Amino acid sequence: MDKKIKTIDGYEFIEYHHESYSEKETVKRSQSFYKWMDERRTVRDFSDKPIPKEVIDNIILTASTAPSGAHKQPWTFCVVSDPAIKSQIRKAAEEEEFESYNSRMPPEWLEDLKPLQTDWHKPFLEVAPYLIIVFKKTYDLSPEGAKKTNYYVAESVGLACGFLLTAIHHAGLVALTHTPSPMNFLTKLLKRPENERPFLLIPVGYSTEETYVPHLKRKPLEDIATYY
Repeated sequence: MDKKIKTIDGYEFIEYHHESYSEKETVKRSQSFYKWMDERRTVRDFSDKPIPKEVIDNIILTASTAPSGAHKQPWTFCVVSDPAIKSQIRKAAEEEEFESYNSRMPPEWLEDLKPLQTDWHKPFLEVAPYLIIVFKKTYDLSPEGAKKTNYYVAESVGLACGFLLTAIHHAGLVALTHTPSPMNFLTKLLKRPENERPFLLIPVGYSTEETYVPHLKRKPLEDIATYY
């Protein structure tokens, strides 16, 4: 059914319809979605099993539905599957991570990481079939090269990454939010323009047949929410 269109001050608005449910069904759906999302975990043991490119396309399109300041959509999703580029990314990331683990991180940070049992080695950057590098556009460029302001860039890109991780989980895949700091090497390796800055490096794939993740517990509702 075609949606109705209304013009306001010269701008088009389409009629919005969204399915609503009974109170009982709303509670049921909210509970089931929470339980399903609570199964999501950061995974470091990736299989090299291939993924259809169409799946990655759909995941990125889902991420692009996130809200953004003034609808500027200040993001670029760079998808890397080329083994040679993945190898370069791993080498550069491990150099930064080695420095972080051995000289940059204070003792408290290293202590907090012990339950995760992580170190500077990042083999998953080559094993995972896809790496999605999310770049934030600090500003846009007009065809003439003039700078155009983007608004709430970090917030907008953060929301898109949340949508991206949810879409990955929904597709039956796993991911890791990797932030080797600094990440400037990604800009250089992928030859990104001056208005883009790396935000997250996300390996995407299937988990290995036998995968273990830290047995962590999330904070209870009373510790994360305050009702007025």
